[in-house]
Amino acid sequence: MELETDGTRAGTDGTHAGAGRPTGDGRVVVVGSANVDVVVDVPRHPHGGETVLGGELRRAPGGKGANQAVASALAGGAVTAFVGALGDDDGARLLRASLDRAGVGTDAVRTVPGASGTALITVSPGGENAIVVAPGANGRVVVDDAERRLLAEADVVLAQLEIPVGTVVAAARARRRGVLFVLNAAPSRELPDELWREIDVLVVNEHEAADLAGAGSDAAPDGLAASLLTRVSAVVVTLGGDGCLVARRGEEPVRLAGRRVDVVDTTGAGDTFCGVLAAELARGTDLVAAARVAGTAGALAVTRPGAQDAVPGRDQVLAALDASAG
Repeated sequence: MELETDGTRAGTDGTHAGAGRPTGDGRVVVVGSANVDVVVDVPRHPHGGETVLGGELRRAPGGKGANQAVASALAGGAVTAFVGALGDDDGARLLRASLDRAGVGTDAVRTVPGASGTALITVSPGGENAIVVAPGANGRVVVDDAERRLLAEADVVLAQLEIPVGTVVAAARARRRGVLFVLNAAPSRELPDELWREIDVLVVNEHEAADLAGAGSDAAPDGLAASLLTRVSAVVVTLGGDGCLVARRGEEPVRLAGRRVDVVDTTGAGDTFCGVLAAELARGTDLVAAARVAGTAGALAVTRPGAQDAVPGRDQVLAALDASAG
């Protein structure tokens, strides 16, 4: 699939999908992690050696891969399947139920002995989060014959880095010629050359971009993107509430402004962005226009607590876009 450059946006022909109803135009396969999020609100994040008294504990479905799959299906309206692994515990039932409610295909979700992935999350009053992940079953995600057949049917393959890098490489190599491979390089880690060669669109936040570019934390997004474009043909640098930067090799970068919203919890915002970006690209939307839709979905997600629970419906995303255009 080529990255279109006509600036069109899916959904302007009146065929808006409702929440959880895929439009059928675009197939996304997400390969990644699924975690049970164990969340507590705190007055501030603790420093090393410090104890902070928090609020009530809550459990919710999460994990970067599962979050992105739910976002692709619900907010993106794409036919979406998930390749992942769950344990044989109570957490697996919570995670599978959330995927099923969103309409995500789970035929390639394996059950393995032991615990499902778990994320320990603290959320400050401003909505900022700090996360520690215990991978659990996510360390056993594989791409075998069944997964390869599924990946061969995709328009876009989307992956992250909460699963073994070798599995990510295998997923990228399993796609058909012309199918886009989008990598959300999070959490930050060094990428092998064999993975760099597979990436069509790289999605990173400023910290991840600086790590991959070998730059300081004060480096400007334009400079980070320019550095990364020596390795990949297209980069999206997300900037939190300030929007994102879309950069393509040989073109001037495009800065998209963020939407001003009341922030409740930022936990799933980046994942919502990635899932919707993949869904838009799967239906042939231009990268800049796809990022605009994804940014709107991500902004809506931070107005509610949780990750998958905060993903907006497709109707909500398109209504917000139409309102801003008016």
